[in-house]
Amino acid sequence: MDAQTRATAEACLAAANDGSLDFPAIVARLIAAGFEGYTVDYRRGVSTYYLPDGDSVDLPHPAQDGPVAAAFQAPVVEAAVHEAQAKVPGYTYRGFCGKVTAAGCAGTIVSFSGRRVVYFGRTAETHVEHFPP
Repeated sequence: MDAQTRATAEACLAAANDGSLDFPAIVARLIAAGFEGYTVDYRRGVSTYYLPDGDSVDLPHPAQDGPVAAAFQAPVVEAAVHEAQAKVPGYTYRGFCGKVTAAGCAGTIVSFSGRRVVYFGRTAETHVEHFPP
């Protein structure tokens, strides 16, 4: 992976964390840079960005306030996603991550070609959100 492509992934993760870009803008930048998707592993504190040729880059994901809860609560995860989509006052990515990990979300798989995000728990339970049209 070249330095510019890696820098795009780093900039997008930083923008999520500082609130300077929302999810649709981040997705657009990552697609333009050639990425096909990414994963977030809340237990390991790692985000991995994937290129179609199999190349990837692991970036440190900011630490959460607590461990991933044992029980996966899909309705709580869904509510957190809808808050983010609605851009509710006071929304932060860190706050979102805290809500979903407290609801048992161990990680996410984001597929640009599949236009969806899969949220999964420690027991492999899932909740799927499709990208808005």
